[in-house]
Amino acid sequence: MDLFAETWQYLLDPDSWTGGSGLVARLLEQLLLTATALVAAMLLGLPLALWLGHLGRGGFLAVNISNVGRAVPTFALLALLVAADWPGSADFGPYGRAGLATLIALVLFALPPLITNGYVGMREVPSDVQEAADGMGMSPAQRFWRVELPLALPVVASGVRLALVQVWATATIAALVAGPGLGRIITEGFARNDYAQGMAGAVVVALVALVLELAAAAVQRAVDPMPRAPSPDRDDGLSVPSSTVAEAPTGS
Repeated sequence: MDLFAETWQYLLDPDSWTGGSGLVARLLEQLLLTATALVAAMLLGLPLALWLGHLGRGGFLAVNISNVGRAVPTFALLALLVAADWPGSADFGPYGRAGLATLIALVLFALPPLITNGYVGMREVPSDVQEAADGMGMSPAQRFWRVELPLALPVVASGVRLALVQVWATATIAALVAGPGLGRIITEGFARNDYAQGMAGAVVVALVALVLELAAAAVQRAVDPMPRAPSPDRDDGLSVPSSTVAEAPTGS
């Protein structure tokens, strides 16, 4: 039978979706991993990035941390965390075996686009808008919350969008250390020469990634208060080429 027909048959089989090792259980595990890692990364990275952008300081760190983060393979980091005495490969509540190590690796993987876009989004707020806010007598805190942050939200949301899709796709590596998620379906299928199972797991990962991308793109458009226009060059000693901004994939 053709591999694609076998994969389709596997996806249509109700037994493939039920049980502790079925597609539904593994899907929920990976969603939990992704959501937890993304929220933790946002709590850790966004406040610092937004505040530095508000102050106009730390640009070198904010921009270049993205390049450093991409240079470190996530699986290599996960392997080191699992091999270490802590966190190791012990069970971590609903996250399963090596759950804590997987979460740490995914959080570190999500930080670069969040920090870079958070900082750049704040620095792209037009200077004339900031001057108008100052002229209205706004305090720095009021200007941050009522002017700068709303205008920076589309760029910030772009970083969250990219981090979400990347973390979802990368969470499958947890299976390489017998961790949770849809990667278990893929690795177990290929290990048993059940290529239909492996392909089915990969198809589910790809489809959910597409759904997450479309949902995040809709949110990004919803939080945009006005059409974005290129901002004038700033006099803060920081030149940020557009290629350094972590933009989410287009076409959604």
